Amino acid sequence: MATPSKYVRQPIVSVLGHVDHGKTSFLDFIRGSTVAARESGAITQHIGATEVPIDVIHNVCGDLLKGKKFTLPGLLFIDTPGHHAFTTLRTRGGSLADLAVVIVDINDGFKPQTYESINILKQYKTPFIVAANKIDAISGWQTIDNIAKIRIEKQRPVVKTIFEEKIYDMIGTLFENKLQSDLYFNIADFRKTVAIVPISAKKGEGIPELLMTLVGLAQRFLEEQLHIESGPGKGSVLEVKEEVGLGTTIDAIIYNGTITSNDKIVIGTKGEPVVTGIKALLKPKPLDEIRDPRERFDIVKEVHAACGIKISSPNLGNVVPGAPIRVVKNNLEELIEEIKSQTKIDFELDEQGIMIKADTIGSLEALIKESRDKGINIRKAEIGNVSKRDIIEAAATTDPLNKLIFAFNIKILPEAKDELANTDTTVFNEDVIYTIMENYDEWIEKKKAEIERERRQEYIHPGMIKFLPEYVFRVSHPAVIGVRVLAGRIKNGTKLMKNDGRIIGTIKGMQSENKPVEEAIQGQEVAISIEGVTVGRQIKGEDIFYTDIPGSDAKKIRDMGVLNLDEKDVLNKIFEIKRKTDKFWGM
Repeated sequence: MATPSKYVRQPIVSVLGHVDHGKTSFLDFIRGSTVAARESGAITQHIGATEVPIDVIHNVCGDLLKGKKFTLPGLLFIDTPGHHAFTTLRTRGGSLADLAVVIVDINDGFKPQTYESINILKQYKTPFIVAANKIDAISGWQTIDNIAKIRIEKQRPVVKTIFEEKIYDMIGTLFENKLQSDLYFNIADFRKTVAIVPISAKKGEGIPELLMTLVGLAQRFLEEQLHIESGPGKGSVLEVKEEVGLGTTIDAIIYNGTITSNDKIVIGTKGEPVVTGIKALLKPKPLDEIRDPRERFDIVKEVHAACGIKISSPNLGNVVPGAPIRVVKNNLEELIEEIKSQTKIDFELDEQGIMIKADTIGSLEALIKESRDKGINIRKAEIGNVSKRDIIEAAATTDPLNKLIFAFNIKILPEAKDELANTDTTVFNEDVIYTIMENYDEWIEKKKAEIERERRQEYIHPGMIKFLPEYVFRVSHPAVIGVRVLAGRIKNGTKLMKNDGRIIGTIKGMQSENKPVEEAIQGQEVAISIEGVTVGRQIKGEDIFYTDIPGSDAKKIRDMGVLNLDEKDVLNKIFEIKRKTDKFWGM
């Protein structure tokens, strides 16, 4: 049957959430229940997606949708769960997903990937609902065949209280993330409030209400953008795969128009877009035949949006996930320019900064945004694995705070690992952006403290010590006495002066508990040896000594802003002493 020139496609629904919170169980239940509820041929398995027709949704929802009519043909769930698929499936400035479901374990609450999912959805301005999963794991929860409001009311008081506390926690967390939310049946305006639907993906409880909410939101708010033309196909690359007997193939989601096995297509790569013909369009077997191991795919002549499809074509080696696909119809040059603009990472690089590498265009954009929000400068941002050249480049940067690579969901190549072992470059290689950012916060704090310590070592530091009269180990040649560091620090080789500015000698050595030490800090008691002074003549017990600092060092240390209050007081005292004889000292 011919496709009409303009029609309403099913909305693309992405499923996101933290590991083990139930994304796969949710999709498995959707697939399982819809297979059970469908008429023959009513459900289709796609590459990376599962199509659930509206009549199947009506069957699953039962009385919830009784008497309601929809122009939507159904829902297309992206069944490669997680934010990875969400960020991969993108158009310029947005995601291909029209709607999203964020799965949250109601007993576990928000976790790193939950926060990351929320941030990405906000970035792409994608409407979403929260599925509060695993309600059946609440102690004492009874599964009741009714709508959520009545199911909750019929729970025992203590169980109802536990449930409500957990929901309030979720509402509070979303509010902290600048989002209004509530249980779906309490919401008057779904445009302003995120709906929370309590479910058990394992038992199917609440799934009909979740499907009802998704269809309702799509019908009411998205219908306009779901009207599409049946012209040349437009899509986005989900994955690039090697298939036995087929070579390099791409899994793609087609979101507009039609693609046929006779079409010529243009696809984005790391460099110039590739123009190629189609050897085969491949679709998975229907769900009830998927267990047949002999043939995994059916060869089809054409597909219409929205759907997932595997494409076998020549010259796909440099194609990147997230890249656009366009069917060519006498407008090749125009399409090549369009794809170039869509695969270009549209942001300004800094002259100095860190390096960012990611697996897809969308992931790279998400990581760039998170980095920019933290005020991190970015010198280079690319798709692909971390290479030896990347390590050498990062190591060559002069600022130690920029000897850093964010590597999202990619590999560090063997040669790069060998090079990394010989440099002071750091690589954060994670599959959660949130974790990279947490690691960065911890690293930058330690690195700055380390740099500060090194900078302070370059200058003679302000220090004030007290001669402890009960500890005279040697009177002269050299004098060896016990001292307490009252503030700041002292080091071997530092000159000491009295509070009248007279130099008494230089620290030749220090010991603590009979062991040599290079430095002593505030609160420590150590023995020091001083050449050129005699106890009882130039110095005596209870005397206070200060480190003798060159004026240039004093000025630099003061301007660096690295001293604590006690150290500042000592430095100010040294300024007073020195300026008695040189009023411009330290300027």
